[in-house]
Amino acid sequence: MNRFAVVGCGMISRTYGYTLGMFDWVELAACADVFPERAEERAEKWGARAMSVEAVLEDPEIDAIVNLTPPKMHADVDRAALTAGKAVFSEKPLGITFEEGTELVDLAAGAGLRLGCAPDTFLGAGLQACRGIIDRGDIGEPLAANAFMLSPGPERWHPSPAIFYERGAGPLFDMGPYYFTALVQLLGPARRITAMGRRAREQREITSEPLAGTMIDVEVPTHVSSLVEFESGTMATLVTSFDAQASNYRCIEVYGSEATLSVPDPNSFGGPVSIKRRGEEGWTEVELPEPNLPQFRGIGFAEMLWAQRSGRPHRASAELALHVLELMSAAITSTEQHRAVDVETTCDRAMPLPVGLPENTYDD
Repeated sequence: MNRFAVVGCGMISRTYGYTLGMFDWVELAACADVFPERAEERAEKWGARAMSVEAVLEDPEIDAIVNLTPPKMHADVDRAALTAGKAVFSEKPLGITFEEGTELVDLAAGAGLRLGCAPDTFLGAGLQACRGIIDRGDIGEPLAANAFMLSPGPERWHPSPAIFYERGAGPLFDMGPYYFTALVQLLGPARRITAMGRRAREQREITSEPLAGTMIDVEVPTHVSSLVEFESGTMATLVTSFDAQASNYRCIEVYGSEATLSVPDPNSFGGPVSIKRRGEEGWTEVELPEPNLPQFRGIGFAEMLWAQRSGRPHRASAELALHVLELMSAAITSTEQHRAVDVETTCDRAMPLPVGLPENTYDD
């Protein structure tokens, strides 16, 4: 039985708690938050203990941490957990700078500890189906891809949206991890990126409750267009924006020599997935595999602990997260210096999930 603690009890913790409660070989032992009342509420809901972060790190019975703090705190919490000898799974991004991410990966490797990072949506049935389609050669050679995340911004719906406009967030760092992770899983690692970006406004007005009417500062670009060259030679365009009031663009399309693949929203676990082959008049919807895992956030952490048992690499790996973090950091460098930026890191594509396994298991 793996006993873990959740550090950071905001909105996303509800999904993690729900998902991880489906696995009978993990136990949520404690909850911690800078606001004790949040930790107490979550702990009561899940039958766990409310503790301080310091107490969690000192508890020898807790062997893993799920880090759900705001992005600017990710590296500090991960570093403290690894130093305390605990495995860590962090919400995205791994850090707000490439240097932070590199330090964490080196620290985990030196200590022989597991470090994983969201997103884990690529383990969902939709993106797994797309991976199989490409690997089988159903679209021929992948030549290019387009990806779009176009939104008017989270201040319309999130109760506390200021964090989305702080350093380490914005549309690129907040939503880019889903898209870059999906593209890397489908097309392989990248080697170069060029980007342009802008900040449309210095301040934005919150229209959601309970802070409606409050003005928040904008510290980051709110529209970024990136062109990525992958090691395979495939090229992809990714546009991430909090400045688009509406759009008809698909989330991701991959253009192959024989067909085009329509990829579902990488911020979700399902479909639809469709393909249009050379010579066909219409699109064909692809039947998705029956998932044996919950299709919610948190399965990447459970998979990390499962992989630890057998000593194999876990899929939502630190190396993948660092590669994605470098891509995003390099995109910002490109916007500032008006040049293409070579990518130093690489990573392996995670092994596809087998089908037909017992419920809530992976491959061992």
